[in-house]
Amino acid sequence: MLLHLFDVTHHRIQQLVQNILAGLSMNLEKVIFGFFIVLAMTLNFGFFVGDIDNPSHHHVYELYAAIVVSLIATVLKFGDRTHVGAILLSTSLAADLQLITAAILWAALGNSMDSASLTVYIVSLSGGALMANFVSVILLISETIGQRR
Repeated sequence: MLLHLFDVTHHRIQQLVQNILAGLSMNLEKVIFGFFIVLAMTLNFGFFVGDIDNPSHHHVYELYAAIVVSLIATVLKFGDRTHVGAILLSTSLAADLQLITAAILWAALGNSMDSASLTVYIVSLSGGALMANFVSVILLISETIGQRR
């Protein structure tokens, strides 16, 4: 009798642990996915904020951090075959294209153009990427709100 009670309790504990681990892994994936989408937007926003023609308000390393995190967010969006997943991927690709173009312009024209004019181009491209990131975050929030448990 005691052995049977132990087996039943042990089995229930195993099921509970498996359910907890399954829930954590699924939620952890969603947390990481949302984290990188929001981080891409906030890093881009941090680079974008400031006087548009003042180079000291826009640091090159923040642009590179925004690019790296945006690329990670793009990779995380691959594999979602839903319509919303396709739109999320397209917004991420648009942001990547604009941020990479801004970095290429900065590297290519950094010494041959006055810094105020170049900063205007770079920050403008970053603003376009920020809008794409904003749409991505809005889609993520609306999809999350629309999901039922």
